[in-house]
Amino acid sequence: MTPARTPPNLPELRPDWSRIVFIRDGDGSDIGIHVLDAGPRDADLTVVCVHGNPTWSYLWRRVVASAPPSVRVLAVDQVGMGYSARSSFPRRLADRIDDLESVVEAAGVRGRVVLVAHDWGGPVALGVAERLFGRRDLDLAGVVLTNTAVHQPEHRGSPALIAAARLPLVLSAVTQRTRGFLRATTAISSMDRASARALRAPYAHARDRRAIMEFVADIPLAIDHPSRATLDGVAEGLPLLSNVPVLLIWGMRDPVFSPRYLDDLRRRLPHAQVQQFDDAGHLVLEDRPDAIEQMWQWLHKRIQKRIQGAPSPSSKVPESDSTQESNLVGKLDALKGSSAAAVTEPSNGSWRSVSWTLLDDRVRRITSGLQARGVKPGDRVALLVPPGADLLALVYALWSLGAVIVVVDAANGPRALWRSLRGARIDHVVAIKRARPIVAALRVPGVVVWSNELADLVATETGASASGSFSDDADAAIVFTSGATGPAKPVAYSRQRIAATRDVLLEHFAFTPSDVLVAAFAPWAVLGPLLGISSVIPQMDASRPGSLTAAALSTAMEQAGGTIMWMSPAALRSVLSGAEPNTQARERLKMAGSHLRLVMIAGAPVSGDLLRDVMDLWPQADVRTPYGMTEVLPATDVSAAEVLADSTDRGVLVGRALPGVDVAIAALGETGEPGADLETTPDVLGEVALRAQHAKSRYDGRAFVEDFASRNEGWHRTGDVGMLDDKGRLWIQGRLSHVITGPRGPLGPVPMEQQVERALVSDGVSGVLVAAVGVGPAGSQVPVVVCAPSTVGRSRSDLRLADAELVDRVRAVLPDVAAVLWRSAMPVDIRHGAKIDRQKLAQEAATFLEGRS
Repeated sequence: MTPARTPPNLPELRPDWSRIVFIRDGDGSDIGIHVLDAGPRDADLTVVCVHGNPTWSYLWRRVVASAPPSVRVLAVDQVGMGYSARSSFPRRLADRIDDLESVVEAAGVRGRVVLVAHDWGGPVALGVAERLFGRRDLDLAGVVLTNTAVHQPEHRGSPALIAAARLPLVLSAVTQRTRGFLRATTAISSMDRASARALRAPYAHARDRRAIMEFVADIPLAIDHPSRATLDGVAEGLPLLSNVPVLLIWGMRDPVFSPRYLDDLRRRLPHAQVQQFDDAGHLVLEDRPDAIEQMWQWLHKRIQKRIQGAPSPSSKVPESDSTQESNLVGKLDALKGSSAAAVTEPSNGSWRSVSWTLLDDRVRRITSGLQARGVKPGDRVALLVPPGADLLALVYALWSLGAVIVVVDAANGPRALWRSLRGARIDHVVAIKRARPIVAALRVPGVVVWSNELADLVATETGASASGSFSDDADAAIVFTSGATGPAKPVAYSRQRIAATRDVLLEHFAFTPSDVLVAAFAPWAVLGPLLGISSVIPQMDASRPGSLTAAALSTAMEQAGGTIMWMSPAALRSVLSGAEPNTQARERLKMAGSHLRLVMIAGAPVSGDLLRDVMDLWPQADVRTPYGMTEVLPATDVSAAEVLADSTDRGVLVGRALPGVDVAIAALGETGEPGADLETTPDVLGEVALRAQHAKSRYDGRAFVEDFASRNEGWHRTGDVGMLDDKGRLWIQGRLSHVITGPRGPLGPVPMEQQVERALVSDGVSGVLVAAVGVGPAGSQVPVVVCAPSTVGRSRSDLRLADAELVDRVRAVLPDVAAVLWRSAMPVDIRHGAKIDRQKLAQEAATFLEGRS
């Protein structure tokens, strides 16, 4: 037996953290355990960190270093691992659970305990967690698990790396005789070389690595494995944690503990909150060290709630007290006897209309067919189907079953689509065949139905309907943000909150059964039956708004009429570019839309020129620009006439809050950081916060993002920057990340851009896009203006100094501008083709002005 020892001088590891505690070995003798022990020994809260294989307590060095002063952190080297003693007695899972419990006792831990674990430290820590219940001296206050497992899903094989390492002639060779297993662990991480060497330091010789081999051998892949019963017992004991805050932090690129193990834990711990990192792997806290501070913030919030006796925040935001009807198929039931068209859509070169009666029958049959194939209430079903009658029938069939639809914007490409769906805990998929590669990569556990099978499904099923009694706070939809202002985030909506969205729309926009919705904005085609109004879907690629043509839109409205239009600015620009003044195309478009009473333009900033053109084309229509986002839509509303009548350079006027919506501002500090408090004082620049019954339930699988966005309880911090005026109207001035912080305090970029654009137009210069960015450290930035042609083209990083005439025009209205630059095309988002990537421009401008480009 090799005795325990303290580590040598290693990066980020303080010598005073290390000590040796003693527990009983298999023969009754004492065996030394190396621990990192920092913070007050009599602390009311102790965080116990448990590593897996082949790491050691060094894995938790940053957790120890960033701990609050009042918190004790105890990071343990398991027997045979790190700098703990090498025992002559092999350890099974049950032994390691005993060992950890003994270390906690020997170290004198008392009071509240949080267990943090990784890899096969997860089952060890959970085994101890279950033993803490009923003890008076220790209170389990929280559990944090990172890339671990308590069960091997039967429908999948074991991880390829583990299966390969377990082969009889390979096990000893890769785990003990060589450092292959050890090096592979650090190789799949982004840790620097010095840290990787430190993590491997305790395992220099084969004799030091025996426990690595024993750990791999102890993974109970077979039913008769000696540790199988222990692991099953740990898994079966997880319901004991139902009243304990649990956080799952997961690197989604882990080749060992892949998302299927996360899904298994989420099913076993339904109250757990989850934070997924798409760009992190097995050693998630090495790949994303910023998660450590966020973990401490998460723990602080939960521990404080526990101390105060308040219910711990769960993965579900409490629902509102609204008594509104949340039956999502109620309007469809009411119209099922009508022969009027529920949806009109292009089909094989012609047009087809699906009546309310036919749609209802199709919904009932698909409901029965999916139920027969095993789709159950609460199951998540990804829909990779373009807008149309089939998609509508699927959505309402799934809501009839109490299932959850998962919808991802396909505009950002197959890779982003797959990355989003991989972390969405998908149970089933309904897809067009073009999506086969993505579906194959997802490896969903449930059924896959290809869209061309729906006809057979409808034809063969009886049409029996499912019971429609489901909890109001049950999830109904997971809808991903577009990714236009950051990585796409999964937004969860309960049945009640979708119903509240319906009620807000019906009340504010006064939709009636005689209305016909021209749905070139794909999500609103799905909501037609929810609102009880007919929809017409133009011929276009739903993933590319710019693919809509004037001819396609005219044809759609000629087929089914159209009293309401919901359109993105990108789609409208595409339409109007093909319907120039004094052309037959424009005259046809004008006549086709002669019945429009309401045109809503949303999804991205809308220019004054676009509003004027739409108002000129359909003068009888009320043109409006509702403001909102995937998380709260709509939130405010304003008419185009009011926008054009107010020329104040305050940003983009988005109007007043809708009924049931509250708007407030978190004022910006000198460095652009929003404050903690919310206010409604006019002319205060800050982050916009919204509160509404139809807001999202939560971000799904993004616990840290959810905590940050909802740090004012009941409110959603939008990340948009703006101000309220003395009439209670909201003005948007950009994103938080776009704020320019200079000597005059924080400035939103949009008012500066508006001043320049207005001056250029008055000088007869048109067709120029303007972006204002800040260059330099926060608090002392200088403004830089970047100009580009207004036509959207390929975005190349080719900045140059603007010509002298343009510089003079810009500085005539913005004398403090440090530089005026020209770019051949403005970088905009893929989805809308309108949201300027000012962060990218700021980085490019800084590089250019420093002479590094």
